[in-house]
Amino acid sequence: MTPVVPGDESSAVGSSGQAPAEAAPPRPRLAPPAPPVDLRSGSLLFLAMLAGILVLYWARAIFIPIMVGVMLSVALSPIVKAMERWHLPRAVGAALLLFGALGATAYAAYSLADDAAALVEMLPEAVQKVRGSFEDQQTDPQGTIGKVKKAAAEIERAATPSAHPEDGVQRVKVETEPFSLRNYMWSGTLGLAGAVGQAMAITFIAYFLLASGNTFRRKLVRIAGPTFTRRRLTVQALDEITVQIQRYLLVQLFTSFVVGVASWLAFLWIGLNHAAVWGIVAGVLDLVPYIGLIAVGASSALVGFLQFGTFEMALLISGASVVIHAIEGYLLTPWLTSHASRMNPVAVFLGVLSWGWLWGIWGLLLGVPILMVVKAVCDRVDELKPIGELLGT
Repeated sequence: MTPVVPGDESSAVGSSGQAPAEAAPPRPRLAPPAPPVDLRSGSLLFLAMLAGILVLYWARAIFIPIMVGVMLSVALSPIVKAMERWHLPRAVGAALLLFGALGATAYAAYSLADDAAALVEMLPEAVQKVRGSFEDQQTDPQGTIGKVKKAAAEIERAATPSAHPEDGVQRVKVETEPFSLRNYMWSGTLGLAGAVGQAMAITFIAYFLLASGNTFRRKLVRIAGPTFTRRRLTVQALDEITVQIQRYLLVQLFTSFVVGVASWLAFLWIGLNHAAVWGIVAGVLDLVPYIGLIAVGASSALVGFLQFGTFEMALLISGASVVIHAIEGYLLTPWLTSHASRMNPVAVFLGVLSWGWLWGIWGLLLGVPILMVVKAVCDRVDELKPIGELLGT
């Protein structure tokens, strides 16, 4: 038997004199084709979204106090933590802080009650004066409104063949329901009771959250899952939500203060009565996006027309309010918000409109913080990262 010598080509030859077949190279593994779109899953997702929207609208009386209470607790938690470092229990510190805030608000409302009452009493007179001014212009044939009214009457006369109804046609007369003081007082009482109930619910929710400390935070971390990665992502999301909401509220409070002071000084320079009350109203309504500007501009112009008696002064007062809000809304707030959050302005605008449609004024106030919470969660969930990308800058 001939020994096999390493490196000898004849050693690879078998007894039959033929070389063994070479092994075939491995074929590259192709990626599996993408699964087709599941229409059933898409339909279920769409129905789930509709159901969520209906629940948010139907149960808004529950969700709104909860959201406002959570925001209030997040905003006041640094002060309660500082009190706790001064060896004051959280429950006592939270109670003192909330009662102090309520007391300060009540004192400010009481100190300005006389001016506010005088301002409210002036509104019907202002409406009557504006209506009388328009009626005088309508009766004047040489005025602009009189000419427009005359032209409209000529067009209507030319388009209508006969001003008299045809024979046999029954005339319909619409009668309005007479004013009932009892019904008006009852509806106003119900509205006031509902507002007081919501305020109490918000106060108690904020108090319990502040007094509990990090209890609910630890519970959410434990609920997130047993793995360390999920708990770490939950902690990061909660930290970002807290920081973003606190920064947003600080920006809103600062800009509202600036708008209130600037409006007070502008109205005081113009000579508008009760300028301090108008400054506070402008600062408070600045918290309501888009609606606050319209409300302050229209009401201040109406009162200015009553006081000065000319449309020029009314336009000057309204223009001053619009300029102040425009500077704050287009220069100051975007610059501060860009440093405080990473939200897309288009997404914020559409989100605020959507939440305003769902919850009214409260939706306009809570729209941006809710979007911040949604973005912080979506940025840390792989399946929801596209939504976070759309909301981000």
